[in-house]
Amino acid sequence: MSESDGEWSPWGGEEEELEQPLIRDPKTHSQQRSEAAMGDAVLTSPLVGSRPARAPQYFTALSATLGAFAMGTVLGYSSPAGAQLINNPTHDFVHLDKSQNSLFSSIMNVGALVGGPVGGLCLNKLGRRGTMLASVVPFISGWLIITFAQNFAMLLVGRVLTGLCCGITSLSVPTYIAEYSSSDIRGTLGSSFQLMVTLGLLYSYVLGAVLPSWRLLAGLCIIPVTLYAILMFFAKESPSYLLFKGKEDQAAASLQYFRGKDSHIQTELDMLRAAMEERQQSTASCSDLRKPYILKPFFISLSLMFFQQFSGVNGVLFNLTIIFSSAGSNIPDDVSSIVVGAVQVMATFLATVLMDKAGRKLLLIASSSIMALSLVALGEFFYMKTEDASWATKTLGWLPLVSLMVFIFSFSIGYGPIPWLMMGELFSPDVKEMAASQATMFNWTLAFLVTFIFAPLESALGDAGLYWVFSALCVVNLVFCITVVPETKGKTLEEITASFGAPAPSVTIGRRNSSDC
Repeated sequence: MSESDGEWSPWGGEEEELEQPLIRDPKTHSQQRSEAAMGDAVLTSPLVGSRPARAPQYFTALSATLGAFAMGTVLGYSSPAGAQLINNPTHDFVHLDKSQNSLFSSIMNVGALVGGPVGGLCLNKLGRRGTMLASVVPFISGWLIITFAQNFAMLLVGRVLTGLCCGITSLSVPTYIAEYSSSDIRGTLGSSFQLMVTLGLLYSYVLGAVLPSWRLLAGLCIIPVTLYAILMFFAKESPSYLLFKGKEDQAAASLQYFRGKDSHIQTELDMLRAAMEERQQSTASCSDLRKPYILKPFFISLSLMFFQQFSGVNGVLFNLTIIFSSAGSNIPDDVSSIVVGAVQVMATFLATVLMDKAGRKLLLIASSSIMALSLVALGEFFYMKTEDASWATKTLGWLPLVSLMVFIFSFSIGYGPIPWLMMGELFSPDVKEMAASQATMFNWTLAFLVTFIFAPLESALGDAGLYWVFSALCVVNLVFCITVVPETKGKTLEEITASFGAPAPSVTIGRRNSSDC
C-alpha cells in the first residue's frame, strides 16, 4: 500500500509497467494510467512480488519522532519543576503559588493551540521536513528563556514558545510519517509518535528527581531538540509533498529510498501523482465539513480528542508530584512519578505492537473501561482519606500509585496514540489538512482547559469528587467507543472514507490545477 498526504488508495496497473522508466512521457503516462484505473483499480498491493524495505522507514520514523520526544519533555517538565518552584522560598524572585503553578502548567497548551494552524500553513509552504526543522529555533529559544528566567512572566513566555512547537510537532510529524510509510507497518510507525512522547515524559521525571534545579532541567531539555534537528537535516522529504510541488525526479528518488533500492515503485508513483492531481483540482472549504461523509468522521475525530483530554490525563501528568504529595503516601513523590512514567512507556510500546493486530476499536474499548475503574479506585482512596487520614495512609498508601499506574497503562494502550492515528485515517484527502488542523486545535484547547481547571476543580469537588467525575466521563466514552467508533485496522484510507459514503476518486487526465493550497 502507499500513502498520499495520509491517504491510502487501492493501486491499479499491469505488471509490465514495473519495467518502465520512473518518469514517463506525460501523454503515455496519462493513457496508461487511465487504462490501469479502468482495468484493475481494486488491487490492494502496489508492489507486485516485492515487499517495501523497512529499515529506512524505521530510521526516518526515529528521526522524526525525536520531535515527539522533545514534546514529551515539555509535557513532563511542569511536574518536577512546578513542585520545585512552589517549594522555593517566598522571597525568591521566582516563586510560584498553586494558582500560578496551574497557569505555568497549562499555558503551554495555549502555545500548542496556535501551533496547530501555524503548522498547517507551514506544511504546504515549507514542506513536512522543512516545517519540522523550522520549529527547532523557537523550541530551543523557549527552553533558554525558561533556563534564564528572572520572573514569572519569562517562565510563561518560555512555556508558550515550547508549547507552540509542540502544536507544530503534533501535526507535522504524524503527517510526515503517514505519507511515506507502507501499509504493513503504518499503525506501528504511527503509534511510535506517542511512544516517543512518553519517553520524553519519563526523561523529564527522571532528571527532575535527580537534579536540584529546575533551571538545569530546562537546559538539559534542549538536548533532544538538538538531536532532532541533526537527524531531520539528513532525512528525505515526503514523496507526496515533492509531487505536490512538481518535483517528480526528487519524489521518485525519495520514494525509492523509503521502499528500498530493489523495489519497483512505478505503480505507486503513478497513483501518488494521480492523487495529487485529484487533490489540486478540488478546493476544500469549511462548508465541506457539513457533507455527511465528512461530518461523521469529523465528529468521531473531535469526540475521540474530547474523551482523550477529559479522561483527565494531562491534569494528572502535569501534576503527578503534587498528587502523590497530597496522597501522603510513604513512597517518595519523585519515585512514584518515575514509576508511572515507566509504565506509560511500556504500555505505549505494547500499543505499537498491538495496533495492527488487535485493532483500534478493541484497544479503545479496553482503554476507556480500565481507565474508569482505576479512577474510581483513586477517588475511593481520597474519600477514605477524608474519613480517616491516618488509617487510609497507613493501610491504603499503595493505592494511589497502583491506581495511577493502571490508569496510565490503560490510557497508553488506547487513548494515547489512537485518536492521533485515526485523525489521519478518517478524512477524505480533499479535507484532510483542514479537518486535521481543526481537530488538533480542538485537542490543545481541551488540554489547556483540563490542565487549567484541574486545581480549581480539585478544590471545589475534593480529590475524590474530581476523579469520580473523570471516571464517569470514561464510562460515557466506553459507550461511545462501542456504538459509534468504526474499526479501521487493515483497511486502506480509501476504504475507510468509502464506508462513510465518500465518492470514489475520479482519475481525470490532462488537467492540472497548479494553484497552491
